[in-house]
Amino acid sequence: MTAPTRTPDPAPPVPVATPVTRTDPPPAGLTMAAALNHALRDAMSADDRVLVLGEDVGPLGGVFRITDGLTAAFGADRCFDTPLAEAGIVGFAVGLAMYGFRPVIELQFDAFAYPGYEQLFSHVAKMGARTAGRVRLPMVVRVPYGGGVGAVEHHSDSGEAYYAHTAGLKVVTPATPADAYSLLREAVEDPDPVVFLEPKRLYWSRSPVQLPVRTEPFGAAVARRTGTDVTVVAYGPTVPLALEAAEAAAARGWSVEVIDLRTLVPFDDETLVASVRRTGRCVVVHEAQGFAGVGAEIAARVQERCFHSLHAPVLRVTGFDVPYPAPKLERHFLPSVERVLGAIARLQWDDEPDARWLEAGGAGGAAGAVRPERP
Repeated sequence: MTAPTRTPDPAPPVPVATPVTRTDPPPAGLTMAAALNHALRDAMSADDRVLVLGEDVGPLGGVFRITDGLTAAFGADRCFDTPLAEAGIVGFAVGLAMYGFRPVIELQFDAFAYPGYEQLFSHVAKMGARTAGRVRLPMVVRVPYGGGVGAVEHHSDSGEAYYAHTAGLKVVTPATPADAYSLLREAVEDPDPVVFLEPKRLYWSRSPVQLPVRTEPFGAAVARRTGTDVTVVAYGPTVPLALEAAEAAAARGWSVEVIDLRTLVPFDDETLVASVRRTGRCVVVHEAQGFAGVGAEIAARVQERCFHSLHAPVLRVTGFDVPYPAPKLERHFLPSVERVLGAIARLQWDDEPDARWLEAGGAGGAAGAVRPERP
C-alpha cells in the first residue's frame, strides 16, 4: 500500500496593510485606555498577522473598553471572543504564534491569569530555548493589573514578580499614555513573548500625546523628575504616586529623583545605577507584597553596584505580605504618599548609624544600651 502524500502546510500569511480610518482623532489629552486602543488598531492595520483574542474583547470591547471597535473595524476573524478558559486562551495563542501569527491576548484581570500560568511557564517562556531559536513565539499577553480601583479579590493583584522571575518572558508596564502606545506597538513587533501589564488605576489618566509616538525602547528607564538627595524607583501604577511624594518631599527640603523603570525585563541597570550613585540613597515603591517582590531584586542590584556610593540602606515601600484585602481596606494596603515620605525620613541623613536598627547589645552597640529616640 502506498503511503498517503502529505500536503505541505500553507505558508504563514504575509503582512498586508489594512486601511483603517480613525473615527476619533487623539485629543490634546489622551487617556491611557485610548492610547492602548490606538496602538492595537495601528498594529492590526500595519500587519494582518496581528490578532486580538480573549474574554469579551470582541463586540463588547473588553471590560475596560481597550479593544472597543476593533471587531467592527477588522472583522470577527481578527478580534474575537474566546471561552472563559485562560489556559486555553494562552495555549491557543501558542499555536497561532507557532504558525506565524502575532496574537495579542487579554487575560481579563490580573488574578484571572493564574490558570494560564502553566502554559506561560512551560511553553511560552521556553519554546525559543527548547528549539534553539528555530521556533519563536511573537505573542503579547495583556494583563490589566494592580489595585486602587475598589475591586474585589482576584481583581487587584500585582503578579509582576512571577513573570519577571520566569526566564524567557519580557515584562513591560507603562505609566503614561505615550509609553502605553509606544511599548504596546513594540511588544506586538517583538519576536519573543511579552507580558504587558496595564495599570488599571491609570487607564483614565490623561496627558498630551500626538500619535503615533515612539518613546524609549524596551530596557530603557527614564527619570520622570530629577533630584539630588534620594532616588525613588517606581513602575506602572506607583509612578504617579512617586511623583506626588517627590513634590511633597520638596516642601520638606528633600530633592527627590523619580525613576520610572518602564520594563522589568529587560532591566535598565545603567540608568538606575547612575541615579543612585548621584543621590546616595534609594527607595523602591511597588504595590505587590514586599517579600521576594521585584523591589527586593532592585534593592539587591543597587547594593551590589552602588555600595560605596550609598549613605543609607535601600528601603522599600510595598503592599503588605497578606492576600489583597477587601475594597474598603485597600487604602491601608497600598503604598501612599505618607508611607513614601516616611521611608525617605528613615534614610540616614546625618552620617550617623540609625540606632533604631540596633538591638541592645547587638553589633555596634554597648551591652544594655538604651535605644535612643529619633524623630
